[in-house]
Parts: sequence; structure tokens; C-alpha cells
Amino acid sequence: MTAHDEYVSVRYLVDDVQAATDFYTTHLGFTLHSSAAPAFADVLRGRLRLLLSGPASSGARATPKEAALPGGNRIHLTFDDLDAEIARLRDAGLTFRSEVVSGPGGRQILLADPADNLIELFQPAHRP
Repeated sequence: MTAHDEYVSVRYLVDDVQAATDFYTTHLGFTLHSSAAPAFADVLRGRLRLLLSGPASSGARATPKEAALPGGNRIHLTFDDLDAEIARLRDAGLTFRSEVVSGPGGRQILLADPADNLIELFQPAHRP
């Protein structure tokens, strides 16, 4: 077992590794794990290891050009108070890609990182 086995890793293809690193560490509670900017960096939040791969990274080169466009997936981050989180991020000058949507499982809103990758901010419904 390696040190990285304790994490669930997701790769995001980004246009600017430093801008993406700054976005996730400044606004969404990630910490920098390692950086080889401008090609690659990885950031951590709990057990999530987000791999930020720039255009010159091996991760981007291994992907067919038509599939290497940023913005095709999203990560899901859970918050206890979605409204407070939305207000904090709006105060920081960030814009959202959707309005809040409510359903039986909870409430969610979509945010985009600097490379247009989606982040779903989610608050679970309270269960009796």
C-alpha cells in the first residue's frame, strides 16, 4: 500500500495549473500537496486528491485531443450550510453556473473553476 492509496484521486485537465491551484486552495478548502507547475499540481481536501493537469502534462498528452477539453466532469463537495458557502464565494467574486436546485436528497449549485471544470456544492437534506 502506498501513501496515495488513502486518497480518492480525480484528474481535472486545466488551462493554467497555478490559477487552478490558487482557486481550489483559496476558495474551497484544499491544501497544496505538490506542484510541478506549469505542468501539474495536486491538491487535497479530506480523502480527495485532485490532480490538476496542464496542457503540457503527461496526463493531458495521454488523452485523445477531443477528450482533453476541460469541463467534462464535476466533483461533489458537501457543506453543512450551503447558503453561507454561496455567500462566502460570491463575496470572493466568484460566479456560479446555475441557481440552487432542491430535491429530495438535498440542495446543490454548480461553480466552475478557472478552466471551466464544474464543482457541485451540495447540502444534504435533513433526515428525521
